[in-house]
Amino acid sequence: MTEDDASPHPASAGPALPEPSALPEPSVAPEPPVQPEPPVQPEPPVQPEPPVQPEPSWRQVEARNPEWLPWVLELHSIAQAGLAYSQDPYDLERFSQLRRLSYEIAAHCAVLTVEAAEGLFGGEVGYQTPKVDVRGVLFDGDRILLVREKEDGGWSLPGGWADVGLTPAEVVVKEIFEEAGLRAEPERLLAVLDKRRHAHPPYPNDTYKIFIRCRVVGGSPGGGLETSEVGWFPRDALPPLSEKRNTAGQLAMMFGYLDDPTAPAVVD
Repeated sequence: MTEDDASPHPASAGPALPEPSALPEPSVAPEPPVQPEPPVQPEPPVQPEPPVQPEPSWRQVEARNPEWLPWVLELHSIAQAGLAYSQDPYDLERFSQLRRLSYEIAAHCAVLTVEAAEGLFGGEVGYQTPKVDVRGVLFDGDRILLVREKEDGGWSLPGGWADVGLTPAEVVVKEIFEEAGLRAEPERLLAVLDKRRHAHPPYPNDTYKIFIRCRVVGGSPGGGLETSEVGWFPRDALPPLSEKRNTAGQLAMMFGYLDDPTAPAVVD
C-alpha cells in the first residue's frame, strides 16, 4: 500500500467503556463519650515535725545511776591515753573503738544519746588529766566568807576553774574579786583535795580542788556575774551549800585552820 491508499480517518476503536463507579467513603465510627476526670483528692495535711528536744546537760543527768560513772571515766581515760601515745594504726583503731564504747555505755546509763555523751565526756584531746578548781578561804573573826551561786542557789567559797596563764594565787585573787567584790591577798595553801574522795555529786571530770587562805585588803562586798549574794557565816549557822563546789566536811576542815593556823596543809 502506498501512502495514497491510506485512509485519512483512523478505524473505530469500538464502543467506549463506562467510567468506574466511585467507592463509597468508609463510615467514621463515633468518638467515645469523654469520661469526666476523677475529682482531685485534697492533699493530706502536713504533720508538723516534733520539736527537737535539747540534749540534757550534766546537771540534768548527774543523778541517773551514778555508780556507773567511775567505770566510764576509767575506760575513757585509758582510750584517751592510748590515742595520745600509740603509733600503731591498729592500736589507734582499737583505742578509738574503746572510747566510742565508753560513750555508748554512758548514753545507756544516763538515758541520753551517744552524741550527748560524747559532748559530756569527750571535751578533751590528748592525755586526759584532772581539772583544777581553786577556792579562796577568808575569815572575819569566827565567820567564813561565802557567795551564793546563781546556777543552783547554793552557797560556796568564792572560786572556780583555774585559768591558763595564771598561777593558783592569781586565780584565787581574781575569783574573789569577781564573785565577792573584795580585793584579797593570798597567805598560805590549806589543802589540795581530790573531788572523788569527798561527798560531791557525781561529775564527768576528775577534779583537784585547791584551797588558799586569803585576807581582805579592799573592795566592797557584792555579787557578780555568777553570784547573787555575799555573806559571812559562823560554823554553826551555815546556809544551804552548793555541794558540787564545796561540802560541809570541807568547810569544817577550813574552820579547823581558824582554830589552829599552824596546822599543815592537807593533800589527798
